[in-house]
Amino acid sequence: MKKPPHVIEIFLNPGEYYFGDRDTRIRTILGSCVSITLWHPKLLIGGMCHYMLPSRQGRGAPGADGKYADEALGLLFEEIRRSGTALEDYQVKLFGGGNMFHRQVRATQTHIGIRNAEVGRELVRQHGMCLAAEDLGGAGHRTVLFDIWSGHVWVRQMVPPRVEQRSGEAEAQCRHA
Repeated sequence: MKKPPHVIEIFLNPGEYYFGDRDTRIRTILGSCVSITLWHPKLLIGGMCHYMLPSRQGRGAPGADGKYADEALGLLFEEIRRSGTALEDYQVKLFGGGNMFHRQVRATQTHIGIRNAEVGRELVRQHGMCLAAEDLGGAGHRTVLFDIWSGHVWVRQMVPPRVEQRSGEAEAQCRHA
């Protein structure tokens, strides 16, 4: 997980995306938002988007907006087109969609994180892509690191304090996808 010295690090805020080469690491923090990563294993290029909402309610504003799942993925597709590569050559991974209001939202309710995750999966299916990995749902937020030089995505999920936990410490889980 150590970053080579020549690598640039890009931090994505909600609604942003980035497409880069082997000299790039992309980082973001996700709550109910979802990130989609696309990686070309032969050329070592790829990108990530960080969307906030499943879709735009009422198509009023012109131009694509990375805040919405379909539009964010479309922005990445445009980068793939510009690179002269084919979508089917990319590995796809999905992350995020956590429940940030676990004390207010019952387990049986659909919250925005679940809807974001479902839309991400559906977009992957609609575009004929195969999902290589996912880390979706649950409670709390995630830190996501995408190393384009290797295609590895590192995820650290911070689970919010539970009632039975003493001292209110958050539980951390770290995974490689």
